[in-house]
Amino acid sequence: MKLLKIIILVVILSFFPKVYAQQVTMDTYEFGEGLQFRTTDGKELKISGYIQPYFETSQYTNVDNQEARNRFRMRRSRIKFDGNSKDKRFSFRLQVDLSGTSESDDAVGNYLMDAYVSYDLTKRINIAFGQRSTYTDNRELFMNSNALQLVERSRLTSAFATIREFGLFLQGDFRTGGNSHLKPYFVLTNGDGANVMEKDHGGIKVGGRVDFLPFGLFTNFGQFRQADMVRERTPKLVVGANYSLNNGISSRRGRDSGTILYLNDNNEETLPDFTKYGVDFLFKYRGFSALGEYVKTTASVPSTITQRVRTDGTTSTTFEVNGVQDIEAYVKGRMMLGEGYNFQMGYLFKKGISIDGRYTHLKADTNSFLNNATFYNRPNYYTVGVSKYLGRNYGAKIQASLTYVDGDGINDTDGNLIDSNEWVGRLMLTFSF
Repeated sequence: MKLLKIIILVVILSFFPKVYAQQVTMDTYEFGEGLQFRTTDGKELKISGYIQPYFETSQYTNVDNQEARNRFRMRRSRIKFDGNSKDKRFSFRLQVDLSGTSESDDAVGNYLMDAYVSYDLTKRINIAFGQRSTYTDNRELFMNSNALQLVERSRLTSAFATIREFGLFLQGDFRTGGNSHLKPYFVLTNGDGANVMEKDHGGIKVGGRVDFLPFGLFTNFGQFRQADMVRERTPKLVVGANYSLNNGISSRRGRDSGTILYLNDNNEETLPDFTKYGVDFLFKYRGFSALGEYVKTTASVPSTITQRVRTDGTTSTTFEVNGVQDIEAYVKGRMMLGEGYNFQMGYLFKKGISIDGRYTHLKADTNSFLNNATFYNRPNYYTVGVSKYLGRNYGAKIQASLTYVDGDGINDTDGNLIDSNEWVGRLMLTFSF
């Protein structure tokens, strides 16, 4: 709580340096959308946030005397500050998470989520610098965490998404005839993920995305929210394609800097390149919504790699795969290589009840960390969910889901290889302000 108070104070003082000479008023407040403050000279500051208490239970299907594994925790606890100058051309965002868990639920999280400033070069082109979610991830990463259709994001996201990066981000919005829009994006980052405080490894990451909206823009930022809360009166559709090349990657997918390193004969860092591309779409109409995504990743391994760096800092020249020295296969086996697709749809009734379903499929390359029996090696995920929205917005909702997971030779919680599938049940409350 002390940290939260310090963050709020720093943001307010930095945004309103002459607050003593101006009148600051709370302009608007809408439950679930945040508090809007305004100064007499036109500056604006919005404070919003949410908490998500969470319960999960899971159980293997073919294991005798196996008790369900349960856990209770605060899934997310976030606060966000958005501000802009009086002419609206300069803006900033700062978002922190106080729960200590990651977005993908497979690693320890960090306090800092978003921290960037942006500037409108023209009415149609915006440039941002800092740390934020990247445009080269799958479309689900465009969606706010408190506006997800199901309790959790799909396994496609946890397998392939970088989630957040530090660098330069450009986006445009151009009318292309009628009511249609073309939105191009360009990304230039360090390629090492979020919160990189130590040495930079490898080269830069470059990528982009192109989105096309044939029927016009979504209502009330609906392109970045999954369920059709506003019940679009006319069909709304966005289709897109993305591509990125990470020159010299030092982790499985570019999310954790310096966790996997290789050297050449001169003890110089020599790292593989990582390519990711995909296509996706989002459709909404009168309470119905559908989301589809496809992602493919490949890697290029330099022939000059001769050593690998262990977790304790020592080096080794062994790269054995199935009893054979194979450097390329070993390096690829530690990366998230393969393809996958995610398709989900749902319908939100006028009384605030949503019925949703999702199917996610992952197909690992022969040499890929997706074959890891402890964390992956689970090709199919079938999920059904129900949500109750406690208002006509995203201010408060209760969500429950049940997921059946196909196991293709997986490890149990003790690390033993078992021939089993898995059930996972989730329950979560979201409260936004």
